[in-house]
Amino acid sequence: MARLPAFDAALLKRYDRPGPRYTSYPTAPQFSSAFGEAELRDCAAASNGDPIPRRLSLYVHVPFCMSPCFYCGCNRIITRDLGRGETYLVRLYREIAMMAELFDRDREVIQLHFGGGTPNFLSPAQLGEVVETLRSHFHFSDSRDRDLSIELDPRFVTPADVAELAAIGFNRASLGVQDFDPVVQQAVNRIQSVEETVAIIEACREHGFRSVNVDLIYGLPKQNPEGFSRTLDTVAQARPDRLAVYSYAHLPAMFKPQRQIDEADLPTPEVKLGLLQMAIEKLTAAGYAYIGMDHFALPDDDLATAQDRGGLHRNFMGYTTHADTDLVGLGVSAISHIGDSFSQNPRDLPSWQIALDEGRLPVFRGMRLTEDDQLRADLIQSLMCQGEIPIDALERRYLIDFADYFADALDKLHPLVEDGLVRVEEKRIVATSRGRLLLRNMAMCFDRYLDPSPAPATPRFSRAI
Repeated sequence: MARLPAFDAALLKRYDRPGPRYTSYPTAPQFSSAFGEAELRDCAAASNGDPIPRRLSLYVHVPFCMSPCFYCGCNRIITRDLGRGETYLVRLYREIAMMAELFDRDREVIQLHFGGGTPNFLSPAQLGEVVETLRSHFHFSDSRDRDLSIELDPRFVTPADVAELAAIGFNRASLGVQDFDPVVQQAVNRIQSVEETVAIIEACREHGFRSVNVDLIYGLPKQNPEGFSRTLDTVAQARPDRLAVYSYAHLPAMFKPQRQIDEADLPTPEVKLGLLQMAIEKLTAAGYAYIGMDHFALPDDDLATAQDRGGLHRNFMGYTTHADTDLVGLGVSAISHIGDSFSQNPRDLPSWQIALDEGRLPVFRGMRLTEDDQLRADLIQSLMCQGEIPIDALERRYLIDFADYFADALDKLHPLVEDGLVRVEEKRIVATSRGRLLLRNMAMCFDRYLDPSPAPATPRFSRAI
């Protein structure tokens, strides 16, 4: 796999089109209200019955934020009433107890992640209580590679809080930064100093966190090459283990906070591409490896080493080293991936609360994957994580003739081959260095839900090989 992407502005501009980020396949818009609590229970029971049941990853969604960031498209609730956190936890503990009953006690939890919103809207004492509640209902692994991670807003957390989080067991943290330029921060309503951010990074290191991730965004209002260059230099000097450099998508019709942004302040497409090029060049020069889909990591970080050995995985939490797990989502809007199913909790707080108050698992939509879905999910997972499609392995695993089964997809892929973005070999399809930034476009060629034509004949599915 070509680790270092080659930047070609003309090609990136030509292939710039909306598409899924493929944190799942099928993607969430395909979920249906026909999948509910009964279906989730059946899928959990089936996963317990696997010959070797998978370990568990837990995701806890905390929806509250103290103040709105205008760029945000996350599911969050703006409030400064800390009492709402305590009320939320009452229902969350009900959901934890109900979900835990679905799984055999010997299934180990290898990963726990708190996302949001702002998880540190909850105090360290409250977060500790959540973790202890989870421990009382699930069997946590004692393995050295167990991950307990949390997203932190450096504006509302202190080094002393980090010490408490480490005592609870957290060993990974992700910090939102976006941009240190004061003009950009003012435009997106997120004033955050370099000093308070670096203090949290250093506190994480001091208290034994295995890794720290920093999130940046390019394409924000008022952003320019000079200011973003300073941000990149500052972040590289702080030396986080991982970085995510996301593209800002301006969708004010979907995300109400974005209506506060003046479109005239957004950088032109050409400037935005230049910001991406600058990020790639500066971060790779600083020693970071490009993992894929806007993510970078130091060469000795677990993400980079997992990719080197073929063990990288992608899900709703982003890139992870824990591939063979069932994901259990807890809290409003959380998504689970259990066995061959996806399920999602209500995205609005009242519906989630009502379901739990009535003693129901709060499932409002989901789907059970067909054999074709599972094949394509496997293919896209490999492409997004390893930058290649293992033709030979997929043929053996699913008992298909790849060229015949994916004839339509290969036709769609042909222009990318002609442009030197992808190389088709006898036993694999490989993204070239020019194509590393366009993995989504390659995956879209194999996404049946983007094409109204009927699916090919169902593969003679076999996971035994």
